[in-house]
Amino acid sequence: MSRVLVTGSADGLGRTAAESLLSAGHEVIVHARNSERAAGLDTLVGRGAHLVVGDFTDRDGVRRIAAELNDAEPLDAVIHNAGVWSGRPVMPVNIIAPYLLTALLRSPRRLVYLSSSSHFGGHPSLKGVDWRGSSVGSYSDSKLFVTTLAAAVARLRPGVLSNAVDPGWVPTKMGGPGAPDDLELGHRTQEWLATSNDPQAVTTGGYWFHRQRQQPHRAVHDEAFQDRLLRALAEETGTAL
Repeated sequence: MSRVLVTGSADGLGRTAAESLLSAGHEVIVHARNSERAAGLDTLVGRGAHLVVGDFTDRDGVRRIAAELNDAEPLDAVIHNAGVWSGRPVMPVNIIAPYLLTALLRSPRRLVYLSSSSHFGGHPSLKGVDWRGSSVGSYSDSKLFVTTLAAAVARLRPGVLSNAVDPGWVPTKMGGPGAPDDLELGHRTQEWLATSNDPQAVTTGGYWFHRQRQQPHRAVHDEAFQDRLLRALAEETGTAL
């Protein structure tokens, strides 16, 4: 049994992943951004899930979640599922929050970051990025950054399995009802990477789609770009990885 945090688990892929992990006998910590959305997780809490609440657009909220989890039993894995498609929260939610949790949580053995094929359209430039969300952020850029973060963690923390997953364009609230990919397959890879002892699942530094390792944007494994990104995030948050 593993102890797994699934961020953004009030609906969509995070919810289905949390439900599936609970059904498999794992200890699951679910997350919602506010009390209203947390109420929708009562069914999972009733099945034994633990709950943390915090808005990922609020850095202090992210820090409070990290402190709460560090005071509890150690985590085995984190699935960084929370994400937004558009608007000002894009950078705070899609990259700042997972970076802070990565830096602050006490060494989970496995980290899974939700990427997207949209990361191929991202720009490997940090000039002028609005990390605080004062203006509308680029989803593609945010997914390139978080995929690069996953690769950087894999390089710098050899004792941790760190991977990024493209779940596909699936029919969630974010993806829309007409999305063509399989919702069931959309959450299986991150669960597998978080808990399985299959030989492929205990590798690190990968970019995955439906349990198949893929080649990401060429900037993802550029160590100089990784280092620039980590420096920018450390300076912005005041928290080093």
